[in-house]
Amino acid sequence: MLKIVDNLVKRYFSDEEAVIFLLLLVSIIGILFFLGNILAPVLIAIVLAFLLQGIVEKLKKIGMNHAISVSLVFFSFLMGCGVFVGLMVPIVWEQSVRLINDVPRMLLELQNLLRQLAEGANPIISQSSINGVLNDLSSELTNVGQWLLSFSLASIPSLFSVMIYAVLVPLVMFFLMKDQHKIMYWFTGWLPKERSMMKNIAQEMNSQIANYIRGKFIEMFVVGIVTYVVFAVFGLRYAELLALLVGLSVLIPYIGAAAVTIPVVLVAFYQYGIEDNQFLYVVIAYLVVQALDGNVLVPLLFSEAVNLHPLAIIVAVLFFGGIWGFWGIFFAIPLATLVKAILNAWPKESLPRLTQA
Repeated sequence: MLKIVDNLVKRYFSDEEAVIFLLLLVSIIGILFFLGNILAPVLIAIVLAFLLQGIVEKLKKIGMNHAISVSLVFFSFLMGCGVFVGLMVPIVWEQSVRLINDVPRMLLELQNLLRQLAEGANPIISQSSINGVLNDLSSELTNVGQWLLSFSLASIPSLFSVMIYAVLVPLVMFFLMKDQHKIMYWFTGWLPKERSMMKNIAQEMNSQIANYIRGKFIEMFVVGIVTYVVFAVFGLRYAELLALLVGLSVLIPYIGAAAVTIPVVLVAFYQYGIEDNQFLYVVIAYLVVQALDGNVLVPLLFSEAVNLHPLAIIVAVLFFGGIWGFWGIFFAIPLATLVKAILNAWPKESLPRLTQA
């Protein structure tokens, strides 16, 4: 046993750079695991700064000064966020309240439909199973109602945190964009001078993560706008709220699209009824949007960004989401890509490289 461990250590950890990188990686993971909530504003600022850095570089290529480029991109981003929040938050809040008030009537319509199916002597669907499902739904609805009653008081700390984030995140993001070269120079000063493995990983991750994050935001925007247009054309209720949910669902590959389909179908069923052709048209149009997203938009945006098997993506979403929650889900694919890049760049004698299936 000791000989096997000794051979493994000599094979994969005989390189000084590999050992230092492993210690650095473990330290970063430990910091994120134990101090992730405290450092959340900094992490969000890093993501946003990384997202906007491409625009800054394009402005610099056309001859614009670095400070002016950063200031222009930064304040344009703040203005865009302010306009979006000012327009969307009141609409989404109002539609959310209306939707929650309509949920009991939706469940009643669903109960009537299930009861009709049970009365048709269908051996697969029994009245007892229907009652069990409806009791579970009623229980969940009661929990939602109790949560809403206590929301106003319980949300005060959350609103206070949002105010802190609204100040800290832009401030940190601006200094990251303005002094990125100084920060990187200071950080790399702690690393060994010979770091070919780290450079290979950084080069692979820089282009892939940048393309992925920017592509995700573009996908969210395009899918949300197209979905809203489709729902507005059919006159579907809560069009803005449902379109926002559909746009956000692209953050969670595969699982998000399946989850957001439930409220869309439920609202269409409640508004039109299952026998109305309009219900069928809305569902078909929504599925067409999802199909175009998965088969046209995603390949266009991410053809060069991510080279992972779908099973690896699903496992990454479940694993990192279970560890870090929302941010783990958002960064599941970049983190999986990082794991692949590390394995491919790690100094070793013969470890099979990961390739696209």
